[in-house]
Amino acid sequence: MSRSSSNTVSVTILEKDYLVACPPEARFQLEESARYLDSKMKEIRASGKVVGTERIAVMAALNMAYDLLQGTNHNKAVEEQLKRLQERLDQVLTSTHGQGE
Repeated sequence: MSRSSSNTVSVTILEKDYLVACPPEARFQLEESARYLDSKMKEIRASGKVVGTERIAVMAALNMAYDLLQGTNHNKAVEEQLKRLQERLDQVLTSTHGQGE
């Protein structure tokens, strides 16, 4: 994966090169994303259950979207738990502060 011009990055996915417009500050993330996608697509191709680049790409996208949503749902659960803990902490501090006066 190499830079072709100031705003274009060349990435390789399933042995095929793609030129992608990208701001210089996002180059590293784009290259990391392309490597991740490439590895997921190679895993799917190696399984032998899915044939054809387009189908492999769709399956990789579905798997990655599922993983993203699982992470998002996990983050929401953690945020809710932290919110409940903050509320409990506020209650304890309020009741303790009120007793000290």
